[in-house]
Amino acid sequence: MKNLLIVLGVIVLICLIGGCSYNGLVNKDENVKAKWGIVQADYQRRADLIPNLVATVKGAANFEKSTLTAVTDARARATSIQVDPTKLDPATIQKYQAAQGQLSTALGRLLVASENYPDLKANQNFSDLMAELAGTENRIKFSRVNFVNAVQDYNQSIRSFPAVITAKLFGFSEKGSFKADSAAQKAPVVGSFN
Repeated sequence: MKNLLIVLGVIVLICLIGGCSYNGLVNKDENVKAKWGIVQADYQRRADLIPNLVATVKGAANFEKSTLTAVTDARARATSIQVDPTKLDPATIQKYQAAQGQLSTALGRLLVASENYPDLKANQNFSDLMAELAGTENRIKFSRVNFVNAVQDYNQSIRSFPAVITAKLFGFSEKGSFKADSAAQKAPVVGSFN
C-alpha cells in the first residue's frame, strides 16, 4: 500500500509540474502572438502612409518616376505577405523581414531623391508625412524589440527542463524572430547607395 501511495504521489507531482509547464508555455505562446500583432499593426501603419507620401511627391515637377514605382511595388510586395501568428517559424519571419527591408530601401531612395527638390521639402504635407513616417519607424523598432524579447523567452522556455518534455508532448515548436540584415554588418560608405 505504501508503494502504491508513493507511485500515485509521483504521478500527481508529474501531472502538476506538466500542467504548470503547459500553462506557462501557452501564456508565452499567446504573448508572442500578441507582440506579433503589434509588429504587423506598426508595419501596416507605415504601409498606409506610403500612398499619401507618393501622392504628395508626385506633385513635384519632374520627380523620378522610377523611384515612385519602386516604392509602390515594394509596398505591394510587403503588404501581400500575410503571416499566420500560429506559424511564426524562422523561414516565414525571414521572408516577411526581407519584404519589409525592400520597402525600407525603396523609401530610403525616395527620401534621398526628395533632397533634390527644395519645393517638395518646403511642402507642409510632405513635412507632416515625413514626421509621421519617422514616428512610425520608431514604433516599428520598439515593437520589434518587444517581439524579439517575447520570442526569446518562449524559445528559452521550450528548451528548459521540465518544460521541454511538455513542449515535445504538446507540439510547442521554436518561433522565428527578426535578425539583423546582412548589409548591417558592414559600415555604409557615405555617398554610396549600393
